Amino acid sequence: MNPSDWHDAGCRPPQRLPGSVEAALEYLAHALGHPLYLRWTLTALKRGCPSLADAKREHPAVFALLLEHDTAIEYWERGRLRVVPEAAAPSATTVLERVLRQHRRRFRRAATDAAAHSARGSTVITPDAALLPAGVGATWVARAGRFANPVALTNTLGVADDTQAVRLFLRERASHSPHTLRAYVTELRRLAAWCTRERLGPFSDLTRQDLMAYRDAVQAPQADAAGNVRRAAPATVSRALAAVSSLFAWWHRTGYLTVNPAEGLAAGRRARMTWTPVRFLPAAALAHCDAVAGGDAPADVSPTVWARRLAIWTLYRFAGMRLAELVWHEDLALPRIDVDEARQWTLHVTGKGGKERAIPLPSACLPALRTYRRLRGLPAEPPPGERLPLIHSERGRALGVSGLYDEARAVFALAATRVPMGDSAMRAALEAASTHWLRHGYARTLVVDHRVPLPVAQALLGHASVQTTAAYARTDISQLREFVEGSFPHDD
Repeated sequence: MNPSDWHDAGCRPPQRLPGSVEAALEYLAHALGHPLYLRWTLTALKRGCPSLADAKREHPAVFALLLEHDTAIEYWERGRLRVVPEAAAPSATTVLERVLRQHRRRFRRAATDAAAHSARGSTVITPDAALLPAGVGATWVARAGRFANPVALTNTLGVADDTQAVRLFLRERASHSPHTLRAYVTELRRLAAWCTRERLGPFSDLTRQDLMAYRDAVQAPQADAAGNVRRAAPATVSRALAAVSSLFAWWHRTGYLTVNPAEGLAAGRRARMTWTPVRFLPAAALAHCDAVAGGDAPADVSPTVWARRLAIWTLYRFAGMRLAELVWHEDLALPRIDVDEARQWTLHVTGKGGKERAIPLPSACLPALRTYRRLRGLPAEPPPGERLPLIHSERGRALGVSGLYDEARAVFALAATRVPMGDSAMRAALEAASTHWLRHGYARTLVVDHRVPLPVAQALLGHASVQTTAAYARTDISQLREFVEGSFPHDD
Protein backbone atom coordinates (compact mmCIF):
# COMPACT_ATOMS: atom_id res chain seq x y z
CA MET A 1 0.00 0.00 0.00
CA ASN A 2 1.02 3.63 -0.45
CA PRO A 3 0.35 5.59 2.79
CA SER A 4 0.46 8.89 0.91
CA ASP A 5 -2.85 7.92 -0.72
CA TRP A 6 -4.43 8.59 2.69
CA HIS A 7 -4.91 11.85 4.50
CA ASP A 8 -5.79 12.91 8.04
CA ALA A 9 -9.19 14.63 8.03
CA GLY A 10 -8.97 15.25 11.79
CA CYS A 11 -6.70 18.27 11.43
CA ARG A 12 -7.23 21.59 9.69
CA PRO A 13 -6.31 21.73 6.89
CA PRO A 14 -6.35 17.95 6.16
CA GLN A 15 -2.84 16.54 5.94
CA ARG A 16 -1.53 13.77 3.70
CA LEU A 17 0.23 10.88 5.46
CA PRO A 18 3.98 10.31 4.93
CA GLY A 19 4.94 8.10 2.02
CA SER A 20 6.71 5.29 3.90
CA VAL A 21 5.01 2.73 6.14
CA GLU A 22 7.38 3.44 9.05
CA ALA A 23 6.86 7.21 8.87
CA ALA A 24 3.08 6.77 8.54
CA LEU A 25 3.01 4.54 11.64
CA GLU A 26 5.01 7.12 13.57
CA TYR A 27 2.61 9.87 12.45
CA LEU A 28 -0.45 7.83 13.47
CA ALA A 29 1.08 6.94 16.84
CA HIS A 30 1.57 10.64 17.57
CA ALA A 31 -1.95 11.52 16.35
CA LEU A 32 -3.68 8.74 18.32
CA GLY A 33 -1.61 9.01 21.48
CA HIS A 34 -0.28 5.44 21.75
CA PRO A 35 2.37 3.22 20.07
CA LEU A 36 1.38 1.20 17.01
CA TYR A 37 4.40 -0.84 15.97
CA LEU A 38 7.69 -1.05 17.86
CA ARG A 39 10.66 -3.35 17.19
CA TRP A 40 12.48 -4.18 20.42
CA THR A 41 15.96 -5.58 21.07
CA LEU A 42 17.88 -5.55 24.34
CA THR A 43 20.03 -2.75 22.93
CA ALA A 44 16.98 -0.65 22.08
CA LEU A 45 15.41 -1.41 25.46
CA LYS A 46 18.53 -0.34 27.39
CA ARG A 47 18.86 2.78 25.22
CA GLY A 48 15.52 4.13 26.50
CA CYS A 49 15.98 3.23 30.17
CA PRO A 50 18.71 4.11 32.71
CA SER A 51 19.17 0.48 33.75
CA LEU A 52 17.91 -3.04 33.11
CA ALA A 53 15.91 -2.86 36.36
CA ASP A 54 14.11 0.22 35.03
CA ALA A 55 13.53 -1.50 31.68
CA LYS A 56 12.03 -4.53 33.42
CA ARG A 57 9.71 -2.31 35.46
CA GLU A 58 8.57 -0.11 32.55
CA HIS A 59 8.28 -2.85 29.88
CA PRO A 60 7.79 -6.16 31.75
CA ALA A 61 6.26 -8.10 28.84
CA VAL A 62 8.93 -6.95 26.39
CA PHE A 63 11.73 -7.66 28.86
CA ALA A 64 10.47 -11.20 29.55
CA LEU A 65 10.23 -11.98 25.83
CA LEU A 66 13.72 -10.66 25.06
CA LEU A 67 15.20 -13.11 27.57
CA GLU A 68 14.28 -15.91 25.13
CA HIS A 69 14.28 -14.16 21.73
CA ASP A 70 16.59 -11.72 19.99
CA THR A 71 13.80 -9.46 18.78
CA ALA A 72 10.25 -8.71 19.95
CA ILE A 73 7.50 -6.78 18.20
CA GLU A 74 5.02 -4.68 20.21
CA TYR A 75 1.99 -3.80 18.10
CA TRP A 76 -1.55 -2.44 18.47
CA GLU A 77 -4.45 -4.82 17.89
CA ARG A 78 -8.12 -4.66 18.96
CA GLY A 79 -7.71 -1.90 21.49
CA ARG A 80 -4.57 -3.12 23.26
CA LEU A 81 -0.81 -3.51 22.87
CA ARG A 82 0.42 -7.05 22.22
CA VAL A 83 4.01 -8.35 22.38
CA VAL A 84 5.16 -11.38 20.38
CA PRO A 85 8.42 -12.70 18.94
CA GLU A 86 9.29 -11.12 15.60
CA ALA A 87 8.59 -14.36 13.70
CA ALA A 88 4.99 -14.43 14.99
CA ALA A 89 4.20 -10.75 14.48
CA PRO A 90 2.16 -9.26 11.63
CA SER A 91 3.98 -7.00 9.22
CA ALA A 92 4.12 -3.25 9.76
CA THR A 93 1.99 -2.80 6.62
CA THR A 94 -0.70 -5.09 8.01
CA VAL A 95 -0.85 -3.14 11.28
CA LEU A 96 -1.02 0.14 9.38
CA GLU A 97 -3.91 -1.10 7.25
CA ARG A 98 -5.82 -2.29 10.33
CA VAL A 99 -5.39 1.02 12.12
CA LEU A 100 -6.50 3.03 9.08
CA ARG A 101 -9.55 0.80 8.75
CA GLN A 102 -10.41 1.15 12.43
CA HIS A 103 -10.14 4.97 12.18
CA ARG A 104 -11.82 5.27 8.78
CA ARG A 105 -13.86 8.28 9.93
CA ARG A 106 -10.69 10.27 10.42
CA PHE A 107 -8.25 8.79 7.89
CA ARG A 108 -9.56 8.54 4.33
CA ARG A 109 -8.23 7.68 0.91
CA ALA A 110 -7.72 10.81 -1.13
CA ALA A 111 -9.29 9.15 -4.18
CA THR A 112 -12.56 8.38 -2.40
CA ASP A 113 -12.84 11.54 -0.32
CA ALA A 114 -14.62 13.52 -3.01
CA ALA A 115 -17.29 10.86 -3.28
CA ALA A 116 -17.63 10.74 0.52
CA HIS A 117 -17.96 14.53 0.67
CA SER A 118 -20.63 14.42 -2.01
CA ALA A 119 -22.54 11.79 -0.05
CA ARG A 120 -22.33 13.88 3.11
CA GLY A 121 -23.64 16.89 1.23
CA SER A 122 -26.89 15.07 0.50
CA THR A 123 -29.61 14.45 3.04
CA VAL A 124 -28.19 11.72 5.29
CA ILE A 125 -31.48 10.50 6.70
CA THR A 126 -32.99 7.06 7.11
CA PRO A 127 -34.47 5.87 3.78
CA ASP A 128 -38.21 6.40 3.38
CA ALA A 129 -38.96 2.68 3.60
CA ALA A 130 -37.23 2.49 6.98
CA LEU A 131 -39.79 4.93 8.39
CA LEU A 132 -42.60 2.49 7.74
CA PRO A 133 -43.56 -0.75 9.46
CA ALA A 134 -44.13 -3.97 7.58
CA GLY A 135 -47.26 -3.86 5.46
CA VAL A 136 -47.20 -0.10 4.89
CA GLY A 137 -46.23 0.84 1.36
CA ALA A 138 -43.87 3.70 0.55
CA THR A 139 -46.63 5.41 -1.43
CA TRP A 140 -48.71 5.74 1.76
CA VAL A 141 -46.44 8.47 3.14
CA ALA A 142 -45.52 9.98 -0.26
CA ARG A 143 -48.72 12.01 -0.36
CA ALA A 144 -50.10 15.31 0.93
CA GLY A 145 -53.28 15.38 3.02
CA ARG A 146 -56.00 17.96 3.41
CA PHE A 147 -53.99 20.09 5.87
CA ALA A 148 -50.81 20.30 3.78
CA ASN A 149 -50.12 23.86 2.69
CA PRO A 150 -49.91 24.15 -1.13
CA VAL A 151 -48.96 27.84 -1.07
CA ALA A 152 -45.23 28.13 -1.74
CA LEU A 153 -45.09 31.64 -0.24
CA THR A 154 -45.99 30.40 3.26
CA ASN A 155 -44.75 26.81 3.07
CA THR A 156 -41.16 27.47 4.11
CA LEU A 157 -40.13 23.82 3.76
CA GLY A 158 -40.70 24.01 0.01
CA VAL A 159 -41.90 20.38 -0.18
CA ALA A 160 -45.15 18.94 -1.45
CA ASP A 161 -45.59 15.60 0.33
CA ASP A 162 -45.14 13.95 3.72
CA THR A 163 -42.09 11.91 2.71
CA GLN A 164 -39.98 15.00 2.15
CA ALA A 165 -41.48 16.79 5.15
CA VAL A 166 -40.69 13.88 7.47
CA ARG A 167 -37.15 13.73 6.13
CA LEU A 168 -36.57 17.42 6.84
CA PHE A 169 -38.08 17.08 10.31
CA LEU A 170 -35.72 14.23 11.19
CA ARG A 171 -32.73 16.06 9.79
CA GLU A 172 -33.36 19.12 11.96
CA ARG A 173 -34.64 17.51 15.13
CA ALA A 174 -32.81 14.19 15.31
CA SER A 175 -29.69 14.17 13.12
CA HIS A 176 -27.43 15.11 16.06
CA SER A 177 -28.12 11.85 17.90
CA PRO A 178 -28.67 8.32 16.53
CA HIS A 179 -30.64 7.48 19.68
CA THR A 180 -33.05 10.39 19.18
CA LEU A 181 -33.41 9.47 15.52
CA ARG A 182 -34.20 5.87 16.40
CA ALA A 183 -36.80 6.99 18.96
CA TYR A 184 -38.56 9.30 16.49
CA VAL A 185 -38.57 6.68 13.75
CA THR A 186 -40.01 4.08 16.15
CA GLU A 187 -42.89 6.35 17.12
CA LEU A 188 -43.64 7.40 13.54
CA ARG A 189 -43.75 3.74 12.57
CA ARG A 190 -46.21 3.12 15.38
CA LEU A 191 -48.48 5.94 14.17
CA ALA A 192 -48.21 4.76 10.54
CA ALA A 193 -49.19 1.21 11.50
CA TRP A 194 -52.22 2.46 13.45
CA CYS A 195 -53.30 4.71 10.57
CA THR A 196 -53.11 1.78 8.16
CA ARG A 197 -55.26 -0.41 10.39
CA GLU A 198 -57.82 2.41 10.70
CA ARG A 199 -57.64 3.22 6.97
CA LEU A 200 -56.46 6.76 7.65
CA GLY A 201 -53.61 8.92 6.44
CA PRO A 202 -51.20 10.17 5.37
CA PHE A 203 -49.98 12.10 8.41
CA SER A 204 -50.95 15.49 7.01
CA ASP A 205 -54.54 14.27 6.56
CA LEU A 206 -55.13 13.37 10.22
CA THR A 207 -57.68 15.41 12.16
CA ARG A 208 -57.64 16.24 15.84
CA GLN A 209 -60.25 13.52 16.40
CA ASP A 210 -57.99 11.01 14.63
CA LEU A 211 -55.05 11.85 16.88
CA MET A 212 -57.19 11.70 20.02
CA ALA A 213 -58.31 8.24 18.94
CA TYR A 214 -54.65 7.30 18.45
CA ARG A 215 -53.85 8.54 21.98
CA ASP A 216 -56.64 6.33 23.36
CA ALA A 217 -55.29 3.36 21.39
CA VAL A 218 -51.77 3.84 22.77
CA GLN A 219 -53.09 3.98 26.32
CA ALA A 220 -55.53 1.06 25.92
CA PRO A 221 -54.66 -2.35 27.44
CA GLN A 222 -53.15 -4.83 24.97
CA ALA A 223 -52.96 -8.62 25.09
CA ASP A 224 -49.52 -10.12 24.51
CA ALA A 225 -48.71 -13.45 22.80
CA ALA A 226 -49.33 -15.36 26.04
CA GLY A 227 -52.77 -13.81 26.45
CA ASN A 228 -51.74 -11.54 29.31
CA VAL A 229 -53.38 -8.11 29.23
CA ARG A 230 -50.95 -5.28 29.84
CA ARG A 231 -51.22 -1.51 29.78
CA ALA A 232 -48.41 0.59 28.33
CA ALA A 233 -46.19 2.27 30.90
CA PRO A 234 -46.81 6.02 31.38
CA ALA A 235 -43.31 6.78 30.09
CA THR A 236 -44.01 4.81 26.89
CA VAL A 237 -47.28 6.67 26.30
CA SER A 238 -45.64 10.03 27.01
CA ARG A 239 -42.78 9.31 24.60
CA ALA A 240 -45.13 8.19 21.81
CA LEU A 241 -47.36 11.25 22.08
CA ALA A 242 -44.45 13.66 22.49
CA ALA A 243 -42.86 12.46 19.24
CA VAL A 244 -46.12 12.87 17.30
CA SER A 245 -46.78 16.29 18.85
CA SER A 246 -43.27 17.40 17.98
CA LEU A 247 -43.72 16.41 14.33
CA PHE A 248 -47.01 18.23 13.86
CA ALA A 249 -45.91 21.32 15.82
CA TRP A 250 -42.76 21.61 13.69
CA TRP A 251 -44.72 21.14 10.47
CA HIS A 252 -47.18 23.84 11.49
CA ARG A 253 -44.42 26.22 12.61
CA THR A 254 -42.56 25.87 9.31
CA GLY A 255 -45.73 26.34 7.26
CA TYR A 256 -46.05 22.83 5.87
CA LEU A 257 -49.41 22.44 7.66
CA THR A 258 -52.16 25.05 7.76
CA VAL A 259 -53.25 23.86 11.24
CA ASN A 260 -51.79 21.82 14.08
CA PRO A 261 -54.23 19.00 14.90
CA ALA A 262 -51.88 17.66 17.61
CA GLU A 263 -52.06 20.80 19.77
CA GLY A 264 -52.36 19.66 23.39
CA LEU A 265 -52.04 15.98 22.48
CA ALA A 266 -49.16 15.45 24.93
CA ALA A 267 -48.98 17.28 28.25
CA GLY A 268 -45.22 17.28 28.05
CA ARG A 269 -44.39 19.81 30.75
CA ARG A 270 -47.06 18.52 33.12
CA ALA A 271 -45.84 14.95 32.66
CA ARG A 272 -42.25 16.00 33.35
CA MET A 273 -43.19 17.80 36.58
CA THR A 274 -45.03 14.76 37.92
CA TRP A 275 -42.41 12.20 36.85
CA THR A 276 -40.98 10.20 39.71
CA PRO A 277 -38.14 7.66 39.34
CA VAL A 278 -39.00 4.26 40.78
CA ARG A 279 -36.34 1.84 39.49
CA PHE A 280 -33.79 1.69 42.31
CA LEU A 281 -31.63 -1.02 43.78
CA PRO A 282 -31.80 -1.16 47.59
CA ALA A 283 -28.62 -0.14 49.38
CA ALA A 284 -28.05 -3.74 50.49
CA ALA A 285 -28.25 -4.95 46.87
CA LEU A 286 -25.74 -2.33 45.72
CA ALA A 287 -23.38 -3.27 48.55
CA HIS A 288 -23.73 -6.93 47.55
CA CYS A 289 -22.86 -6.07 43.91
CA ASP A 290 -19.83 -4.08 45.05
CA ALA A 291 -18.66 -7.06 47.11
CA VAL A 292 -19.05 -9.40 44.14
CA ALA A 293 -17.18 -6.97 41.88
CA GLY A 294 -14.39 -6.76 44.44
CA GLY A 295 -14.03 -10.54 44.66
CA ASP A 296 -12.37 -13.12 42.46
CA ALA A 297 -13.21 -13.52 38.79
CA PRO A 298 -15.41 -16.47 37.78
CA ALA A 299 -13.43 -19.47 36.57
CA ASP A 300 -14.79 -19.20 33.01
CA VAL A 301 -13.89 -15.52 32.54
CA SER A 302 -10.40 -14.43 31.45
CA PRO A 303 -8.55 -11.78 33.50
CA THR A 304 -8.78 -9.19 30.70
CA VAL A 305 -12.53 -9.68 30.19
CA TRP A 306 -13.13 -9.57 33.94
CA ALA A 307 -11.08 -6.38 34.28
CA ARG A 308 -13.03 -4.82 31.42
CA ARG A 309 -16.31 -5.85 33.03
CA LEU A 310 -15.31 -4.28 36.33
CA ALA A 311 -14.23 -1.06 34.59
CA ILE A 312 -17.62 -0.81 32.90
CA TRP A 313 -19.45 -1.56 36.15
CA THR A 314 -17.35 1.00 38.04
CA LEU A 315 -18.04 3.80 35.57
CA TYR A 316 -21.79 3.25 35.53
CA ARG A 317 -21.85 2.75 39.30
CA PHE A 318 -19.87 5.84 40.32
CA ALA A 319 -20.34 8.27 37.40
CA GLY A 320 -24.11 8.06 36.88
CA MET A 321 -23.90 7.97 33.09
CA ARG A 322 -26.58 7.01 30.63
CA LEU A 323 -25.86 3.74 28.83
CA ALA A 324 -24.94 5.37 25.50
CA GLU A 325 -22.64 7.96 27.07
CA LEU A 326 -19.88 5.37 27.44
CA VAL A 327 -19.91 4.61 23.70
CA TRP A 328 -16.81 5.87 21.89
CA HIS A 329 -17.20 8.79 19.44
CA GLU A 330 -14.19 8.87 17.15
CA ASP A 331 -14.80 12.36 15.78
CA LEU A 332 -15.16 13.88 19.28
CA ALA A 333 -12.59 11.67 21.02
CA LEU A 334 -15.18 11.15 23.77
CA PRO A 335 -15.62 9.80 26.34
CA ARG A 336 -12.14 10.44 27.73
CA ILE A 337 -10.48 10.74 31.12
CA ASP A 338 -8.22 13.64 32.11
CA VAL A 339 -5.84 13.45 35.06
CA ASP A 340 -4.81 16.75 36.69
CA GLU A 341 -1.65 17.63 38.61
CA ALA A 342 -3.20 16.36 41.86
CA ARG A 343 -3.79 12.97 40.12
CA GLN A 344 -7.55 13.46 40.28
CA TRP A 345 -9.51 11.89 37.42
CA THR A 346 -12.30 13.60 35.49
CA LEU A 347 -14.53 11.82 32.97
CA HIS A 348 -15.72 13.80 29.94
CA VAL A 349 -18.79 12.50 28.09
CA THR A 350 -21.26 13.75 25.51
CA GLY A 351 -24.89 13.52 26.56
CA LYS A 352 -28.25 14.31 25.07
CA GLY A 353 -28.20 17.03 22.45
CA GLY A 354 -24.45 16.56 21.96
CA LYS A 355 -23.71 18.50 25.17
CA GLU A 356 -20.38 17.69 26.78
CA ARG A 357 -20.11 17.48 30.55
CA ALA A 358 -17.36 16.72 33.05
CA ILE A 359 -17.88 14.19 35.86
CA PRO A 360 -15.32 14.02 38.69
CA LEU A 361 -14.52 10.37 39.37
CA PRO A 362 -14.29 9.32 43.03
CA SER A 363 -11.23 7.44 44.23
CA ALA A 364 -13.34 4.26 44.41
CA CYS A 365 -13.22 4.15 40.59
CA LEU A 366 -9.49 4.29 40.16
CA PRO A 367 -8.20 0.80 41.12
CA ALA A 368 -10.49 -0.99 38.64
CA LEU A 369 -9.71 1.47 35.85
CA ARG A 370 -5.94 1.30 36.43
CA THR A 371 -5.96 -2.49 36.48
CA TYR A 372 -7.92 -2.62 33.23
CA ARG A 373 -5.55 -0.18 31.52
CA ARG A 374 -2.49 -2.18 32.59
CA LEU A 375 -3.96 -5.38 31.17
CA ARG A 376 -4.52 -3.54 27.87
CA GLY A 377 -0.83 -2.68 27.81
CA LEU A 378 -1.48 1.01 28.55
CA PRO A 379 -0.08 3.27 31.27
CA ALA A 380 -2.05 3.07 34.49
CA GLU A 381 -3.01 6.74 34.16
CA PRO A 382 -4.19 8.27 30.86
CA PRO A 383 -1.52 10.58 29.45
CA PRO A 384 -2.47 14.01 28.03
CA GLY A 385 -3.80 13.87 24.49
CA GLU A 386 -4.70 10.18 24.51
CA ARG A 387 -7.32 9.37 21.82
CA LEU A 388 -8.46 5.85 22.72
CA PRO A 389 -11.81 4.26 23.54
CA LEU A 390 -12.20 3.82 27.28
CA ILE A 391 -13.58 0.32 26.70
CA HIS A 392 -12.14 -1.85 23.93
CA SER A 393 -13.74 -4.70 22.01
CA GLU A 394 -11.99 -7.91 21.08
CA ARG A 395 -13.68 -7.90 17.66
CA GLY A 396 -13.35 -4.21 16.91
CA ARG A 397 -11.94 -1.00 18.22
CA ALA A 398 -14.58 -0.05 20.81
CA LEU A 399 -17.44 -1.78 22.60
CA GLY A 400 -20.89 -0.63 21.45
CA VAL A 401 -24.15 -0.10 23.32
CA SER A 402 -25.22 -3.73 23.38
CA GLY A 403 -21.78 -4.92 24.49
CA LEU A 404 -21.62 -2.40 27.32
CA TYR A 405 -25.12 -3.35 28.44
CA ASP A 406 -24.31 -7.07 28.39
CA GLU A 407 -21.15 -6.59 30.44
CA ALA A 408 -22.94 -4.55 33.12
CA ARG A 409 -25.79 -7.05 33.18
CA ALA A 410 -23.26 -9.84 33.68
CA VAL A 411 -22.28 -8.29 37.02
CA PHE A 412 -25.94 -8.14 38.07
CA ALA A 413 -26.44 -11.75 36.98
CA LEU A 414 -23.37 -12.96 38.86
CA ALA A 415 -24.47 -11.07 41.98
CA ALA A 416 -27.94 -12.64 41.70
CA THR A 417 -26.44 -16.15 41.78
CA ARG A 418 -24.57 -15.27 44.98
CA VAL A 419 -27.51 -13.82 46.92
CA PRO A 420 -27.96 -15.53 50.30
CA MET A 421 -30.63 -18.18 50.41
CA GLY A 422 -34.06 -16.89 51.31
CA ASP A 423 -33.53 -13.33 50.03
CA SER A 424 -35.76 -13.68 46.98
CA ALA A 425 -36.53 -9.94 46.87
CA MET A 426 -32.88 -9.00 46.33
CA ARG A 427 -32.45 -11.74 43.74
CA ALA A 428 -35.50 -10.51 41.79
CA ALA A 429 -34.25 -6.91 41.90
CA LEU A 430 -30.82 -7.90 40.57
CA GLU A 431 -32.33 -9.98 37.78
CA ALA A 432 -34.42 -6.98 36.65
CA ALA A 433 -31.74 -4.28 37.10
CA SER A 434 -30.01 -2.41 34.27
CA THR A 435 -27.42 0.33 33.90
CA HIS A 436 -30.14 2.98 34.24
CA TRP A 437 -30.93 1.66 37.71
CA LEU A 438 -27.35 2.57 38.61
CA ARG A 439 -27.90 6.06 37.20
CA HIS A 440 -31.02 6.44 39.36
CA GLY A 441 -29.05 5.22 42.37
CA TYR A 442 -26.26 7.72 41.66
CA ALA A 443 -28.79 10.56 41.43
CA ARG A 444 -30.56 9.49 44.62
CA THR A 445 -27.24 9.33 46.47
CA LEU A 446 -26.51 12.93 45.46
CA VAL A 447 -29.94 14.43 46.02
CA VAL A 448 -31.30 12.39 48.95
CA ASP A 449 -28.38 10.87 50.84
CA HIS A 450 -25.93 13.78 50.62
CA ARG A 451 -28.29 16.67 49.82
CA VAL A 452 -26.13 18.01 47.01
CA PRO A 453 -27.61 21.30 45.73
CA LEU A 454 -29.97 20.58 42.85
CA PRO A 455 -28.09 22.71 40.25
CA VAL A 456 -24.88 20.81 41.06
CA ALA A 457 -26.61 17.43 40.79
CA GLN A 458 -28.27 18.57 37.57
CA ALA A 459 -24.87 19.39 36.05
CA LEU A 460 -23.39 16.03 37.09
CA LEU A 461 -26.36 14.09 35.70
CA GLY A 462 -26.74 16.14 32.50
CA HIS A 463 -30.44 16.87 33.04
CA ALA A 464 -31.93 19.51 30.77
CA SER A 465 -34.33 20.61 33.51
CA VAL A 466 -33.71 20.91 37.25
CA GLN A 467 -37.26 19.60 37.72
CA THR A 468 -36.04 16.19 36.60
CA THR A 469 -33.29 16.30 39.21
CA ALA A 470 -35.74 17.46 41.88
CA ALA A 471 -37.92 14.41 41.19
CA TYR A 472 -35.43 12.26 43.12
CA ALA A 473 -36.16 14.22 46.29
CA ARG A 474 -39.76 13.04 46.07
CA THR A 475 -38.62 9.43 46.40
CA ASP A 476 -37.74 9.90 50.09
CA ILE A 477 -40.63 11.09 52.25
CA SER A 478 -38.47 10.99 55.39
CA GLN A 479 -36.24 13.77 54.03
CA LEU A 480 -39.25 15.86 53.09
CA ARG A 481 -40.65 15.38 56.58
CA GLU A 482 -37.33 16.43 58.11
CA PHE A 483 -37.28 19.60 56.01
CA VAL A 484 -40.82 20.45 57.08
CA GLU A 485 -40.14 19.77 60.75
CA GLY A 486 -37.04 21.95 60.67
CA SER A 487 -38.80 24.81 58.97
CA PHE A 488 -41.40 25.46 61.67
CA PRO A 489 -41.17 25.91 65.45
CA HIS A 490 -42.00 22.91 67.64
CA ASP A 491 -45.22 22.94 69.62
CA ASP A 492 -44.18 22.39 73.24
